[in-house]
Amino acid sequence: MDSHTPPDPAQLFSEERSADVVAASFARTPDPRLRRILTSLVRHLHGFVKDVELTEREWAAAIEFLTATGQACTSTRQEFILLSDVLGASMLVETINNRAGEGLTESTVEGPFHMVASPPRELGADIAEDGKGTPCLVTGSVAGPDGRPVPAAAVDVWQANDEGFYDVQQPGVQPDLNLRGLFTADGEGRFWFRSIVPRHYPIPQDGPVGRLLEATARHPNRPAHIHFEVSAPGYRTVTTHLFVAGAPFIDSDAVFGVKPSLVREFPEVDDPERAATAGLPNPFRTVNFDVVLRPDTADLEA
Repeated sequence: MDSHTPPDPAQLFSEERSADVVAASFARTPDPRLRRILTSLVRHLHGFVKDVELTEREWAAAIEFLTATGQACTSTRQEFILLSDVLGASMLVETINNRAGEGLTESTVEGPFHMVASPPRELGADIAEDGKGTPCLVTGSVAGPDGRPVPAAAVDVWQANDEGFYDVQQPGVQPDLNLRGLFTADGEGRFWFRSIVPRHYPIPQDGPVGRLLEATARHPNRPAHIHFEVSAPGYRTVTTHLFVAGAPFIDSDAVFGVKPSLVREFPEVDDPERAATAGLPNPFRTVNFDVVLRPDTADLEA
């Protein structure tokens, strides 16, 4: 093009053509998936800015908020995951990528507190190392959709204590790795361990995400639950929760993680003999959580 030739207006940025012009800049992106993601992101972002007619002050506040979110992240706290959770993005990504067929265990968010590796424990071990809370025997099994047990499946569990805090939130107060455990199912896919009845709790409110919830008059609470991440060769890993039926906030989880299929009763058992066998005081609570995994075709063929 001659240096004196005026530029084509159709190729220049304008309010009307902003998304088209910026999206075109990614047209030569070698990775087609990356090109599709960036193009869609630009079109949705520009559409949002135009829809609300974002002011310069509001855009600056948004950048400041995102910067503060990043600065709040530490080795034991992931504020961006928390933001993704309260916006429902985490649950949407989980749901899209783990569309459970009939009978399969549904997934839910991992949450921001799976920040340390759970310690390997023997079946039947007690993960409540501080001895506080209502004792509970957790039992379950791991199987495929055909009902066949999955022996030696890895069952990773973690939960908050009876005051609603995870161990990483209370260093020096709770024992390290309290209420965490990595179990290996037996030859029939069964697992069991001792714990406490989980309690509802608020997500951290002392950072940018907490301020967002306060500004929007949303409560920060999650219903009582135990986290599970179950995996085995030849099957897709499922990250899920076991929720306590009737727990406060079961219908208004701050991170939208509740699914009806994951809610269970935690009945009380008054049986001295069974309590002695389980290594728990009498009476105690119990719950059963059977997990059904989806076969991973690629893994099975490999």
